[in-house]
Amino acid sequence: MSPAPPWTSRVAAEPFRFERQGRNRTGLAVVAAIWIALIAATVVLDAAPWLMAVLALFTLPAAWEIVRNPLATLTLDGRGMRWQSGRRSADVALAELERVRLDTRLDFSVRVTLILTNGARVRLPYECTPPHKSFEETLNQRGIATERHHFSLIG
Repeated sequence: MSPAPPWTSRVAAEPFRFERQGRNRTGLAVVAAIWIALIAATVVLDAAPWLMAVLALFTLPAAWEIVRNPLATLTLDGRGMRWQSGRRSADVALAELERVRLDTRLDFSVRVTLILTNGARVRLPYECTPPHKSFEETLNQRGIATERHHFSLIG
């Protein structure tokens, strides 16, 4: 009798680790572009400064995220899956994990839901979600069942 293939084992030698920082080039570029456009509208088009200030208020959460630069992490190893995002953190033992559901949303983002053996569902925070293709590959290599659902409105 030959040994089981390595991808059927739920224990792997190297842990899978994903990190994402709140400060990134895209966020910086978008906030800077909006501020430049608002200033240009005020100076060149003689837009009302109070109106531009009100519009600039909508960029403050993104600017605060850039300043604060929170770290979001996800780790998958032989014991389980752990994640942390800001003050939120959780872990799930591999023995409790039945399958992982990957839902592609209409905006092409992927939402990850862990379905536990007791029927409970645990949703990963978006900022802790790794690129879905490599994450699904890693899950399959470790023998963790995955489900893919594309463009569902419910679930």
